[in-house]
Amino acid sequence: MAAPVNRYSWFASVCRKLGSYALKSVLITQAASCGNNMDSAGPAKLEFAVQMTCESCAVKVRAALEGKPGVKSVSIDVGKEQVLVESTLTSAELQALIESTGRRAVLKGIGGSEQDLGSAVAMLAGEGKIQGVVRFLQLSEERCLIDGTIDGLEPGPHGLHVHTLGDLTQDCLSCGEHYNPFGSQHGGPGDSERHVGDLGNIVAGPDGRASFRQEDSQLKVWDVIGRSLVVDAGEDDLGRGNHLLSKQTGNSGERLACGIIARSAGLFQNPKQICCL
Repeated sequence: MAAPVNRYSWFASVCRKLGSYALKSVLITQAASCGNNMDSAGPAKLEFAVQMTCESCAVKVRAALEGKPGVKSVSIDVGKEQVLVESTLTSAELQALIESTGRRAVLKGIGGSEQDLGSAVAMLAGEGKIQGVVRFLQLSEERCLIDGTIDGLEPGPHGLHVHTLGDLTQDCLSCGEHYNPFGSQHGGPGDSERHVGDLGNIVAGPDGRASFRQEDSQLKVWDVIGRSLVVDAGEDDLGRGNHLLSKQTGNSGERLACGIIARSAGLFQNPKQICCL
């Protein structure tokens, strides 16, 4: 009788260990998700300049947008070649939908449902073919919307941070450290203890493109205009790693691309037509 009892005890022990491991894995995954939630942003209004010459153009553009998940409303003015979309999608996703009709589209402005408190944009450039555009919109005192697309990255996660200085005289090396006005230790965007400039990770797909949209409760547009935005070579460990740099930079590696954060136009503040862009 001893052998069956021992086999049962061994099996029960293995089950307990596997259950504990599975639970730990779930908790780690949930913590990472909470610390770097890139999909929590509510709807915003995006204004596009779109090549349109007739009502049939508008019909095709409307058909490409309406009914799509994440698209709340669509307003089109053919005479002004203007498409206004309220959506939770990224600007890159909306542009792709519009351009699937064969018409060129350019984002002119971004805004919220209430009066916006300021907007900014960073044009990023770096090694090789890395380039991108990231926009900031202050929806309220506590909500800053961040919408961006960066191309030319290695597939996988990359740390994204606002740095103190808007100095590109030595490329990204002269951007200073993470923007950290309160002297906090490094963390993730969902942490109360973090640098204000800690924006977590963006994830590039197999094509090297990272398209992202998130809201941040600590970042203020008026505080970051004139500073810089930097994307790093590796994944930010959000201050949870064992490396000496974990609590300082997230150990996310070298700086790949950067750009100065400049004031930008909000909704209906950019008069340019698509032929002039």
